[in-house]
Amino acid sequence: MNFKPYNQNQLVLFPHSFDDLISSDHPVRIVNDVLDNIKIDPLLRAYSAEGNPSYHPRMMLKVMVFAYMENTYSS
Repeated sequence: MNFKPYNQNQLVLFPHSFDDLISSDHPVRIVNDVLDNIKIDPLLRAYSAEGNPSYHPRMMLKVMVFAYMENTYSS
């Protein structure tokens, strides 16, 4: 499969990592931990290896779940 690189521990200039911006008790950490431990094989099989690289489905699922938790909906 052809996905865009997904590195949650990617370093940036300021701050040094996203962990510096997110408190240890923030709900996004629960979403992250739960979704890191579920099997998403059916979701991965839905992606085609052809064409431009996609964002990783696990990352997109995390964004969607957290957005719904925050009552942020996309059209």
